[in-house]
Amino acid sequence: MSDARLSVFKTYKLYVGGKFPRSESGRVYEVTDSKGKWLANAPLSSRKDARDAVVAARKAFGGWSGATAYNRGQVLYRVAEMLEGRRDQFTREVADAEGLSKSKAAAVVDATIDRWVWYAGWTDKIAQVVGGGNPVAGPFFNLSSPEPTGVVAVLAPQESSFLGLVSVLAPVIATGNTAVVVASEKAPLPALSLAEVLATSDVPGGVVNVLSGRTAEIAAPLAAHQDVNAIDLAGADEALAKDLEIAAADNLKRVLRPQPVDYTETPGTDRLTAFLETKTVWHPTGSLGASGSSY
Repeated sequence: MSDARLSVFKTYKLYVGGKFPRSESGRVYEVTDSKGKWLANAPLSSRKDARDAVVAARKAFGGWSGATAYNRGQVLYRVAEMLEGRRDQFTREVADAEGLSKSKAAAVVDATIDRWVWYAGWTDKIAQVVGGGNPVAGPFFNLSSPEPTGVVAVLAPQESSFLGLVSVLAPVIATGNTAVVVASEKAPLPALSLAEVLATSDVPGGVVNVLSGRTAEIAAPLAAHQDVNAIDLAGADEALAKDLEIAAADNLKRVLRPQPVDYTETPGTDRLTAFLETKTVWHPTGSLGASGSSY
């Protein structure tokens, strides 16, 4: 009996609303490694896929934003546990996607898992950093608290297929938003595999939706979509970013412009606060007695 066997090739799919559909268009495109070797066929998402992802993200927003910050942290930490268990798989995919040696790819994967844990730890702390009581000249309490913006479209970085992806996605959902992610066009496989981790963890369906394909083709309908509240242009080039900003202005989306980022560096809180709104409440202090003392 021959020891030779045929490899079982993986079929990558989109991740929308907690399910794994093929692209509505039926199209795929070839994904190759840094040397041009064929790796897989990835779904080539259409405008319809983008709209379906927004519907799923909006449906999931109420439950996710309404969960306690502590619970969101627990859910995100569970994702890190799942990533740790699939470390070898992601090491292979990152090595192929970015042309790295196995040891360097492993270091990237370790940094990515650590980055996810880092953001998981911020879920119940960011409100204390950017919110609180404000001093006012009058008999009032004045309290500010951060709230999630809503549905956020995220264009993942093109070159950093896994660490960059997590660095832009994790802060969006850690703060209670839901996301529609457009994976790196040339290296989408780590993002599509991350979707499988999200599906088998505790993240509710629709909180993260992952699309692959031509970045410009998918981003255009997302930037113009009236039910998308914000967009992160990390994966857009200068010309595309300008066009998307113009489209986003139609419904006053929050826009995070592309900028040079070293994803290996420990991030600050900028991406956590980029997609938060601040709610401020005024309340009279009242009077406690004849002396005029107040609380």
